[in-house]
Amino acid sequence: MLTLPELIGTILVHNPSLQMARRVQEQAAAGVTTAGALPNPKLEWSDGRQHPVLATGNSGVVSGWGVSQLIENPALRSARVDAAQHGLRSSEAQVGLTRAELVALVRSRAYEYLLRLEEAQAAVEELALLEQTRERVRLRVESGEAARYEIIKADAEFISARQRQRSAQLAVEQVRIRLNQLAAGQLPPGWTLRASLGDALPALQREQLREQLQSNNPELVGLRAEVDRKQARVREASAGRWPGVELRYTEIRDPDNRQGVLGASIQIPLLDQRQGPRAEAEAELMRARTRLDGRQMELLLQLEAAWSELEMARLRVEALGTGAVREAEAALRVAQAAYRFGERGILDVLDAQRVLRTVRADLLQARYQVQAAAIEIDVLAGRHAVQP
Repeated sequence: MLTLPELIGTILVHNPSLQMARRVQEQAAAGVTTAGALPNPKLEWSDGRQHPVLATGNSGVVSGWGVSQLIENPALRSARVDAAQHGLRSSEAQVGLTRAELVALVRSRAYEYLLRLEEAQAAVEELALLEQTRERVRLRVESGEAARYEIIKADAEFISARQRQRSAQLAVEQVRIRLNQLAAGQLPPGWTLRASLGDALPALQREQLREQLQSNNPELVGLRAEVDRKQARVREASAGRWPGVELRYTEIRDPDNRQGVLGASIQIPLLDQRQGPRAEAEAELMRARTRLDGRQMELLLQLEAAWSELEMARLRVEALGTGAVREAEAALRVAQAAYRFGERGILDVLDAQRVLRTVRADLLQARYQVQAAAIEIDVLAGRHAVQP
């Protein structure tokens, strides 16, 4: 028997989507190393022969070698490294988002599994109740106290209940299979879940959730990292006008002389002042900022909607659990007693059973909706985005 944290932990270890997101993060980390790498020096070598034109010249071997090193513009290098680091932050946020969504999906399907289990158990109880009712109807029909159509109606209801019970059991197995798919087939055979649809929720405060959303939501964290990366790209495009200074030393030897030359070269931005790349980077920055602002507002509205759904689901649970279910159970007892004394027909009993089944199903759905709304709120607040 697995607890919900154990189920989530197993799936987080084996889920392929989360593993792929982590590989992307490792690639981004390698990109930081690449961005910080220093340019390699260049080594040149030449060899040949000298043939004099004048009679006073000497013939012989001419050889030379040279070495050059680019001293990169510090502003350009810093901007490139910053862009790579912010890209790493963005990939880390993406891993957090994938993890949070996966945890939410596991929790949602786990509570769906519990819902289907409850529905299957209710179907078994309903089937047993209808079987008892059918037996009483059969005895009354055989004794001549009831018309034959009553046993026909009871048989039809029993067959329908048996189909519902089988469908409910199949639904349980389907959810088990989907959960095992998330774990890449690594869940133990015959596993069961130790949890309940009525599990208590953590204390939730509306304003605190809004603050957590704006600071911890992995999607917003990733979008902010993208804005910072675009800003670094703008600085990189501006600094690219002066890529750096190249220092060079060359030594040449011939039969008469030995020459050592030290020089430096720098690119002068006369023809290309990098205006195009800078404008492109600025446009990308504005688009990233617009996307961040818009998405932040959308997520805040989603939080408000999830909070409203949670409140409505709680009210439904309270109303159904304290009122409607008890009334439906009392109505069924009255109908059964009246049928035993011949005051009512079997249709009244079956209708009362049908009402009770519907109310109980609505209560189970309301309890599931409470958990589903709380799960969505946790995702928006970024509560499971970071590995504990």
